[in-house]
Amino acid sequence: MGTVAQIIARMREVAPPGQGCLDDTAVEQLRDLTRALIAAKEGAAEEHARFLAIRERGLCLPEAALADRLRDATVLVTGGTGCIGSTLISQLVARGTGRIVSVCRGVTNAYPRHADAEYRYADVRDRAAMEGLITELRPDLVFHVAAQRDPGLAEVEVHRTVSTNVLGTRTVLTAAADACVPQVVCASTGKALRPFSPDMYTASKRAAEWVASGVAAGSDMLISAGRFTHVLDNSIIYSRLLSWADEAGQEVIRLHSPDIAFYVQSALESAQLLLLACLGAERAEFRVLAISDLGWPVSLMDLALAVLARSDSPAPVYLSGYDRGYEEVPFPGLYDPLTAGDVSPLLNAFETAAVVGSPCPMVDSFRVDMAPEPRAAKLLTALTEVCDRTQDPAMVRGALNELSWSLLDCTLRAAPCRALRRSAAMAQRHSDSLGADHRRILQAIEDHANPAADLAGLAACQRTGVPPLH
Repeated sequence: MGTVAQIIARMREVAPPGQGCLDDTAVEQLRDLTRALIAAKEGAAEEHARFLAIRERGLCLPEAALADRLRDATVLVTGGTGCIGSTLISQLVARGTGRIVSVCRGVTNAYPRHADAEYRYADVRDRAAMEGLITELRPDLVFHVAAQRDPGLAEVEVHRTVSTNVLGTRTVLTAAADACVPQVVCASTGKALRPFSPDMYTASKRAAEWVASGVAAGSDMLISAGRFTHVLDNSIIYSRLLSWADEAGQEVIRLHSPDIAFYVQSALESAQLLLLACLGAERAEFRVLAISDLGWPVSLMDLALAVLARSDSPAPVYLSGYDRGYEEVPFPGLYDPLTAGDVSPLLNAFETAAVVGSPCPMVDSFRVDMAPEPRAAKLLTALTEVCDRTQDPAMVRGALNELSWSLLDCTLRAAPCRALRRSAAMAQRHSDSLGADHRRILQAIEDHANPAADLAGLAACQRTGVPPLH
């Protein structure tokens, strides 16, 4: 039926992106084209096997230092019944931690519970409950893993995402600081490397990192984080692929694009990264750790075709285009070729300038530099008030969006001018194809990269009475 490229082009002709549902004729044609694609695409089975093998990967840990830190310690894990939380508890149990307490909402039962851990129930959004629990336990160490982690769901459940990921993180950190907890380690995401994003999940986790950096700067508590990429053991997309393939052809497999490739790590690596973040903290700084070498990104198309071939499923693949919550094209100035190959792909061009020593050669550590900004603090208060007043998605989205633009300014004000200039130059090469948000980001980077020119322009505006464009 043709080459892989020809088959994919035909699939897009038969069923153009952006359709909520497909008619029977289109589905049947896609089914034939999917079979042809499986036959024409080489290497899909090998890619699937490589993906599954990532589950066994782990990190090299400084065991003596960890033993000293965890021995006789009381450790609280939020989200301890989830995939990463339960894996983390296993790691803590294996290292003889003194007392381990999990706190969760009580809605997850898919992962094993441990006889050596205690299980409590509370929502991180419930300030009174979290303050009471932390005051009672007086933990030596808190791992804050609880989050709403589904980017697609975040666009639907906007209030729950923001109130959990942003305000819940603030609740945990401030309650811990008030109770004189010595240390908190947070779970973050590689998506937070984007200085601004309109996507609710990304924006909420970026804001959570900013909240953590503020608490770290204003308290004696050690605060650090681990950034995860796609975790195989709780992979949303892989679970969906398996489910769609098991539906005996009743489901259409919707892929955003045939060109998607994504980094993957294991739950074991994720839990061990949090342990390393515990050792990599520094007082009055917020440090973030990420795995240096995540391997070659996995092809989503190969993964889907391998699942279909293995199950002999007649389910057709539909290239649906990008849903909200999944940014199609990242800002083109995020990675600097001079530094990107030397550090984790979960660090952006500004963050590589703040790389510091790491407790393990398999991970990179950097200091989160964000300039103090009174307006951002006011916008966080406004976001809190909106969430207290209403669950209307548009209002919560708008409040977080305003905060996110302010946090972009916090980031750029703290970034080295050289990194800003290089980022602006890289993005300028794509200026003709930038969307509105990316043009605004570029303008902000240029303004901060050339502060003298910006001040001169502002002075000219003041002399002439003409308002500035930004």
